[in-house]
Amino acid sequence: MSQTPETLLDPSRRRWLQGAGVAVTTVSAAPLMALADPEGAVADTLETLLQTHYRRMSRTEIQEVLHRIERRAEREHGVRIRCQDPPPVTGVRFGFAVNLSKCKGLRHCVTACRQENNVSMQGSGNVRVLAMPPGVRTLESGEVEYDAHTPMPPGSWFLPVQCQQCADPACVRACPVEATWREPDGIVVIDYDWCIGCRYCAAACPYWARRFNWQKPHLSAAHITPETSYLGNRPRPVGVMEKCTWCIQRTRQGRMPACQEACPSGARIFGDLLDPGGELRHILEHKTIFRLKEELHTDPQTWYFTDV
Repeated sequence: MSQTPETLLDPSRRRWLQGAGVAVTTVSAAPLMALADPEGAVADTLETLLQTHYRRMSRTEIQEVLHRIERRAEREHGVRIRCQDPPPVTGVRFGFAVNLSKCKGLRHCVTACRQENNVSMQGSGNVRVLAMPPGVRTLESGEVEYDAHTPMPPGSWFLPVQCQQCADPACVRACPVEATWREPDGIVVIDYDWCIGCRYCAAACPYWARRFNWQKPHLSAAHITPETSYLGNRPRPVGVMEKCTWCIQRTRQGRMPACQEACPSGARIFGDLLDPGGELRHILEHKTIFRLKEELHTDPQTWYFTDV
């Protein structure tokens, strides 16, 4: 059976992990480059495979990577995107609060997240809303597949859950290749090109906030958000982890996360924890708040409260 460029090159680096580098070293660069199609797909894939860690790249190298991602998106999805690398916002520590009294379980936040963050149309998305019937008090017992148009039993409530952007994230400690880390402004990110897809982070996360791409993402040109970020909503390949990044491509540009903008009831509050006059700080100082699974000491930066 003849090998295609895609089988010769594994951009997820799984062959490095499984064969201790043997698969890479047994295939020389020269014949691989000779296989390159006119659009340069093989050359781009080889460069991705050999790419160094994001935090060790120079600004010039990062710019080259961004252009490569843009070329790949046009080649694979037929759409031109702009991939940027907005740095952490200086002097800001992002946080989130959710008013459970206002959440109606309509899941507009789920839809907005999928659209903004180029989540595969086959994927489950990075935001979940759990229906909590009377008596249910744990994440594990919440209902994900509920009908938003069917009234819930009296006493029911809804619990939106996504990445809690922990200050001491278990997922970061679990990653064997440092493909995930916490940025200075509080956002936990993933370098998709460095991720080896071992899923240790998913096993470590107590909030089920990480998702594995089992298949090549299905993204149509009409449904791709063209303004993307390297550490955020750029189209992701098969075999890597992804998660909520609080719409890093928006929030680092002074905008709100897509889930907050889409919420019709105003249940979501995003802001800067260091801003003493901000709405988020006012909530934390004047409301009775709680955090999910706080006993695990991950220090989540998402708080929940009610109007009662």
